[in-house]
Amino acid sequence: MKVVTSATELPSGCAFVPTMGALHGGHASLFQIAKRENENVVASIFINPLQFENQEDLAKYPKTPEFDIELAKNSGITHLWLPKRDEIYPEGFPMIKADPISELYEGASRPGHFDGVVTVVRRLFDLVKPSVAVFGEKDFQQLKLVEKIAGDVAILSAPIIRESDGLAMSSRNIRLSSEGRAAAPVIYRALSNAGSENELRDILSTEPLFTLDYADFIDEETFLAAGPNTQKVRAIVAGWINGVRLIDNMQMVKRS
Repeated sequence: MKVVTSATELPSGCAFVPTMGALHGGHASLFQIAKRENENVVASIFINPLQFENQEDLAKYPKTPEFDIELAKNSGITHLWLPKRDEIYPEGFPMIKADPISELYEGASRPGHFDGVVTVVRRLFDLVKPSVAVFGEKDFQQLKLVEKIAGDVAILSAPIIRESDGLAMSSRNIRLSSEGRAAAPVIYRALSNAGSENELRDILSTEPLFTLDYADFIDEETFLAAGPNTQKVRAIVAGWINGVRLIDNMQMVKRS
């Protein structure tokens, strides 16, 4: 694996996985999918300041550089790109406005977040020039918004990777206290057992350490409330434990 600091050192037409570091098994699964698509697999690590509406959250974002390099090396990455901010955001770079679904759910709770996401993804694509990029379904709303600005880059979605107790893997999980970590699987229990929004919220309410932001059944494509005729229903959940924001989702197509 080659570690580079400039996009000029990267192979064009590669498979690409953008990350913000603090890598874990979920990222490794993305790398492995990318490896099946192309012999050249590029991963980037860049903590994007534009997608943090809370500067304290930006400052607290976990950083594990030595572990990240080892995981990337062991997961089939051929090029690990560690860009500088000036390369991503030169003076006068244009911001992108995300699709209107960005105003819902995560976007409503985190104003400007998705504008920052689509801006950095488009910049990364322009610099790397990949043929395909892989994104996880855990950030489902992000995945749908990236698809809308991808241009000629094929977007592959990857399933959520979970811990043994069902908690979706996330870089933020390491910020949970031991009590918070023990409480966090309530989200998976709720998604796995709820047949309605009321049941989803009722199960989540059994955990006193969990503070709910939203828990809804939506149409996967429009992000509007799911109805009797919705073909692809997805349950989405967001909330806080120990002040750490946790999100998760699950497809509910075959549920009653």
